[in-house]
Amino acid sequence: MSPPHTEPKPVHIQGLPPSDALSPADRYAELFVAVQMSRIFPDSKTFVDCAPKIDPDEILARYRQQCTLPDFNLGHFVNTCFDPPEIHASHYIADANQTIIEHIDGLWEVLTRKPVDHPPQSSLLALPEPYVVPGGRFGEMYYWDSYFTMLGLCASGRNDLLRNMANNFAYLIDHYGHIPNGNRTYYLSRSQPPVFALMVELFEQEELHFAEHYLPQLLKEYQFWLGEAESLAPGEAKRHVVKLPNGDILNRYWDDRDTPREESYLEDVETARKSTRPANEIYRELRAGAASGWDYSSRWFGEANDISSIRTTAILPVDLNAFLYKLESTIAILAKNTSDQATAQLFDDKASQRRAAMNRLLWDDENGTYRDYDWRLKRRCALNAACVTPLFVGLASAQQAARVATSVADNLLFPGGIITTLSANGQQWDRPNGWAPLQWMAIMGLRQYGEIALAEAIATRWLSLVGEHYAQNSKLVEKYDISGVAAAGGGGGEYPLQDGFGWTNGVVRKLLTL
Repeated sequence: MSPPHTEPKPVHIQGLPPSDALSPADRYAELFVAVQMSRIFPDSKTFVDCAPKIDPDEILARYRQQCTLPDFNLGHFVNTCFDPPEIHASHYIADANQTIIEHIDGLWEVLTRKPVDHPPQSSLLALPEPYVVPGGRFGEMYYWDSYFTMLGLCASGRNDLLRNMANNFAYLIDHYGHIPNGNRTYYLSRSQPPVFALMVELFEQEELHFAEHYLPQLLKEYQFWLGEAESLAPGEAKRHVVKLPNGDILNRYWDDRDTPREESYLEDVETARKSTRPANEIYRELRAGAASGWDYSSRWFGEANDISSIRTTAILPVDLNAFLYKLESTIAILAKNTSDQATAQLFDDKASQRRAAMNRLLWDDENGTYRDYDWRLKRRCALNAACVTPLFVGLASAQQAARVATSVADNLLFPGGIITTLSANGQQWDRPNGWAPLQWMAIMGLRQYGEIALAEAIATRWLSLVGEHYAQNSKLVEKYDISGVAAAGGGGGEYPLQDGFGWTNGVVRKLLTL
């Protein structure tokens, strides 16, 4: 059963059109279901991003009056009542004479969206300042994507946009209590990998604000992820929190809804139909998988080749818990800087307890690496590239880091960088794909622990692959096939390969300055 869903309140920013208070599924009810199940648009995300031409309540009323008429045409009705999301002209094909740095620096304006462009009463959540989107079908700001995009903004000298992004993320936490997956109403029920503490470090490095300025938002985000911890008995789980039988507290990915994702409605319904499990159980797991940012991967599946076996909420992920360790450690440092010794000590203790719990459950001493842990089946999961995250946030010991480096080199290092998983099953976060954020965390994590040769090998291989693909196609893309067969963009997943592309631009631009 879903917990009672708190209906969001509309947020008004002076001088901007209001965003809708409801998600498209809530707002348009049976009209929404009819459109998504009829595949009116080739991409399920299109309808949820449409803007109504008239009042949404009037649209639904008209639909209910007309839908049973013999000559009713659903496609015509939708085209009459809605404007499709703006398709931004493809500026991703660069001048063949441009260097890759010139190409990336020229893309920031192409990928920037301004608040005045927000269509009224659409699913887009209003933001007070301009922001950078990934590109392609993704016309909104995404949470963890943005950290890696920001790296490139710094390298390009675009502190104006970095400041805008900082203010927007602080605004989201202040108004919603967390940073949604993206600034859409249909993303409000979940977040993404919590990297705001990493963003705060970046803001201070770039002299936007002292990091202490963001302490209230960091505490709010912590409450979002750990708010249920104190109420749990050993062996219980609620929302993002799992309290293990010995009292250890670790976290999992979660979404507060158990309905099909609105942006992938038909796909989720079809996945649930393939299983004998209750449909709402599968929808919850799919939503939690989307919250992870790894949507989708065998990492979350009970059976590597079957998405309907997804069991995300049973898994305690290495990366999520490493990011929350970073959040706890950052709060402790900033509280100490503001002379709040009680809060500093509390969060120092929380970070130490998390690290100890991760070493007990997520550290695989036999194979010398970190692995996700299935707390329901009481066993560790298969190796994946999230194993580098404890190095990236400084959680690993020197001995652990050295062993992780050996494991990465032996198992995950491919001609184009590091692979996501070793399972080849058609999912986009599986073999043979490599993704920019994973390369960055591996490179920087290994560098911090003195594993310079491996870090440079990953960086060189990744940049060579991206550079060769750029030379052939004059663009950067969302993901790459790093198997070494050819300099190709990645495949798999629910939608075609996207050009743009925010976090690839950011990571490549930053690496080229190192």
